[in-house]
This record gives sequence, C-alpha cells and structure tokens, in this order.
Amino acid sequence: MKELTRAEEQVMQVLWKLDQGFVKDVIDELPEPKPAYNTVSTIIRILEKKGVVSHRAFGNTYEYFPLITKDEYKKKFFKSFLARYFGDSFPDMVSFFAGDRDLSLEDLEEIRARLNEEIEKQKGEGE
Repeated sequence: MKELTRAEEQVMQVLWKLDQGFVKDVIDELPEPKPAYNTVSTIIRILEKKGVVSHRAFGNTYEYFPLITKDEYKKKFFKSFLARYFGDSFPDMVSFFAGDRDLSLEDLEEIRARLNEEIEKQKGEGE
C-alpha cells in the first residue's frame, strides 16, 4: 500500500467515519474552506488506484467505501514512520517522546501504566 498524501488522508478520515458515501457526503464533512467537487472526486479516484477505496455504481453516481480499515492504515503508516525516523527501534522512539519536555508527568504516568498493562497481558499469555 502506498502512503497517502495529506489530502488523501483527510478524505479517508471522512470515509472511515461515514463507512460509505458519495462525493457530496465527503465534501459536507470536510472543514472550511470546502474543496471543489472535482478536487474531491479526483482524490477519491486516486485512492481507488491506490487500492484503498472502491465504489458501487448507482446509475451515473458512485458511492465510495474504504477497502482498508483505519487500524490497518495506522499500523502500516506507523511501521513506515518508525522505520524512517527511528531506524525501526521502538525503544528509540519512546525515548525520544519521553525526553520531549512538552510531556507532562501525567502523560508519562499514563504511558507507563499502559505499558505495564501490556507487559502483564503478554506475561499472562506466555503462561
């Protein structure tokens, strides 16, 4: 799967939210200033070529729907992000964010709690 542009991601966010929709439905969900109908239609056709969207025909009108879930895309995008920026090292990424001075103590505590939950879960599966 090819990585999506910002505009393509924005359209996909709407399609994931709606589950399916016509170009007009997508435009209605986009923030102001609304893009032109032809712009959104072109983006959706590009998404079809990338294999992440398909359609059902109703006469001359098409209803579009995602072929991948938001979670599937997040996993694929995250793996690519991790490889490009952190050399496939999850510990390096966590260390980078933990060292970010914008994280509050509460944020760090929540991250630790979630990691501890996952550790316990995986320990339980191994027994």
